[in-house]
Amino acid sequence: MFLELAHTKLPIFQLSQKLAMESYAITKYFPSEERYAMIQQIRRAALSTHLNIAEGCSRKSLVERRRYFEIARGSVVEIDAALDIAVKLRYCSLEHLKELGEAIVNTFKQLTGLIN
Repeated sequence: MFLELAHTKLPIFQLSQKLAMESYAITKYFPSEERYAMIQQIRRAALSTHLNIAEGCSRKSLVERRRYFEIARGSVVEIDAALDIAVKLRYCSLEHLKELGEAIVNTFKQLTGLIN
């Protein structure tokens, strides 16, 4: 934000930001009893994805960069798994998750490309 580093212009960084924003937006509609469980977990994983991409981009070592990107990809998988349960519990529908779902798939694909 203040540093204006090169990684902030990368598509993966912008996409992970969208993933985080969409995750926060969709969980606003989950039941209040999930505030300290599923809502917090999804939001934490979404923010973790974005922050690990940022930190990975700052590393000079390819091995270190890949490790941060692997952690970020794991968080994307975590969000996907949590949303699967949320749909089954009828906290949201697949229709409402369309944009978030696209962000999940695209972030996962781009991270996989960066890791490989």
